[in-house]
Amino acid sequence: MAPDPTGVHQLAVNILDANSLLAAFGALGILVVLFAETGLLVGFFLPGDSLLFTAGLLCTTSKNGVHLNLASVLVCAAVGALLGAQVGYLIGQKGGKALLGRSKNKHLLAGADRAEEILAKYGYPKAIVLARFIPVVRTVLNPMAGALNVPVKTFTLWQVVGGLLWSIGVTLAGYALGSSIPSIDTYLLPIIGLIVVVSLLPIGLELLRARKRSASTE
Repeated sequence: MAPDPTGVHQLAVNILDANSLLAAFGALGILVVLFAETGLLVGFFLPGDSLLFTAGLLCTTSKNGVHLNLASVLVCAAVGALLGAQVGYLIGQKGGKALLGRSKNKHLLAGADRAEEILAKYGYPKAIVLARFIPVVRTVLNPMAGALNVPVKTFTLWQVVGGLLWSIGVTLAGYALGSSIPSIDTYLLPIIGLIVVVSLLPIGLELLRARKRSASTE
């Protein structure tokens, strides 16, 4: 391989691709991505589910030279998910509704409507836990909870429960699959593709619901 004339290898990272993120940043990348996805409204598009599942798989095999340590992955996943949610709540307390009101992104606004609907329908504990497993909703529910003055003790307790169930549960699901299927690296790309499709289904359903609601009001 020809030497890099600058002395620095240029690494192109696709932030929407779990493999690319893990190859570039390892377990630390999981912490940063989950923090952004669950704590910052701009992180709603990040691949939390596929990232966790892929990380679990890569603890049992190696893909393109990437192999992860399960303990490090679990710690980084939990820390990112829990810190992110708490920061999102604080952002909501300081003006989350105003931030959402200025947004023009349809996915984000649909997620905010769904988050408020879930909080009203299921009550705080169940809603906070369930939201962890719904893309976009898990991003906007945290600031919505802060904006709607959900008691901080209630939010903290249940975001920790939901955050651990989601971050550790999805990672261990990937690890269990990788441990049970020989030569799992052969099927890694199709499996990741399937996880991405499954994780996007709730977004598609929300968009269909939003269209039906808007059509019924016209």
